[in-house]
Amino acid sequence: MNRYIDLINQTFDFPTKEFKLVNNELHFNDVNLMDIIQTYGTPLKLTYLPKISENIQNAKRIFNNAMKKHKYEGSYTYCYCTKSSHFSFVMEKALQNDIHIETSSSYDIPIIRNLEARGLITKETKIVCNGFKRELYKQYITELLNDGFVNCTPVLDNLNELDYYLENVKVPFQVGIRIAADEEPKFGFYTSRLGVRYNDILPLYEEKIKNNPNVTLKMLHFFINSGIKDTGYYWSELSRFISKYCELKKVCPTLDTMDIGGGFPIKTNMFFDYDYDYMAEEIIKNIKWICDKNHTDTPDIITEFGSYTVGESGAIIYSILDEKLQNDKELWYMIDGSFITNLPDVWGLNQKYIMLAVNNWENEYHKISLGGLTCDSMDYYNSEAHNYEVFLPKIEEKQKQYIGFFHTGAYQESLGGYGGIQHCLIPAPKHVIIDREADGTIKHWLFAPEQTSDSMLKTLGY
Repeated sequence: MNRYIDLINQTFDFPTKEFKLVNNELHFNDVNLMDIIQTYGTPLKLTYLPKISENIQNAKRIFNNAMKKHKYEGSYTYCYCTKSSHFSFVMEKALQNDIHIETSSSYDIPIIRNLEARGLITKETKIVCNGFKRELYKQYITELLNDGFVNCTPVLDNLNELDYYLENVKVPFQVGIRIAADEEPKFGFYTSRLGVRYNDILPLYEEKIKNNPNVTLKMLHFFINSGIKDTGYYWSELSRFISKYCELKKVCPTLDTMDIGGGFPIKTNMFFDYDYDYMAEEIIKNIKWICDKNHTDTPDIITEFGSYTVGESGAIIYSILDEKLQNDKELWYMIDGSFITNLPDVWGLNQKYIMLAVNNWENEYHKISLGGLTCDSMDYYNSEAHNYEVFLPKIEEKQKQYIGFFHTGAYQESLGGYGGIQHCLIPAPKHVIIDREADGTIKHWLFAPEQTSDSMLKTLGY
């Protein structure tokens, strides 16, 4: 008999740090998922908060060790990119780890105000304000600066943005400049639409910043969509960026910080073998080597981690409602939710996540496709990151089958329209938060119940 447990053991190095089997039931970070299912039902999203702290502390350790090893002179600052997940429970947990914040739209700023009013951040907290800024965003940033948020740094995304601050900010302030990096060769455009062209950076500094006593250039910002990956493209763009920093530093003594956006990847498959320590060491070595070659002091470093901060804390659990054999070989398991609304990256980007059965691991397995509840033909999942097929246990009579998608904690709620109108009016699932007491005891609570029809009808005007 070909059991599901044998398939997993033969295919992966299982159990892992995050996943193990206890009494034929899957545990996620030592949380018994069947206990959570029996308490709250499915479909449900869950957030395991300790994972947020764990990843933040790992990144801090990795970069600080790399700096120490290579005798790097400069500080390291961890910033959380709020766009990955704006939820209060994420922000509160992340801020327990002495971090700073990166924003990307005007509506981030009321969150900053709320956090400061509650004592979770101070006016000394670094606030890196990225993005192409509409009038309201610039207004909110200006108000922060005028109210004494001394480490709020608007990162200039175009040549005219600074004019607004020069006219409206009443105190001395600092800015950064985002460099428009080249996109990956396979991308549809050659250069990023965001940021300032390399050739325009020096004139921008010379004409608008250099001789103005109210503004100083503090930071250069680097971002590429691929994130921090060991590719020729990444190292080429990073080296080009570091060289521009050295060139600018020679004429701008206030420049002392390098912001490296595009964070570490997360584990979206069971074969993940990314070497975080190696990548951090190579970044530090490259910066130090190019700065030394150009007789330039090494900068303080900020990294911006969004998905890495929150992604691995998330999971979504489904029940299998029924199975349908649609022809001689296409067997479908119908889930009690929708990939389009619950996990939009699956639909929009063909993103693959770690997918495992929660129970019935002793059962025989077979090949299936997973179907969502909407009427859209694209609401399906039929291939794993490691394989072009999905295998799950055969469901025996009177058995209930549960499955989990893991490390789904970044972007999915916001992209899926949390609390808004869902495709085919399939409700957003309930959301459960899991944390640990100081003694390690697991605690969990319901953050939000399943979306009601009344809430959607109200939005629709009924």
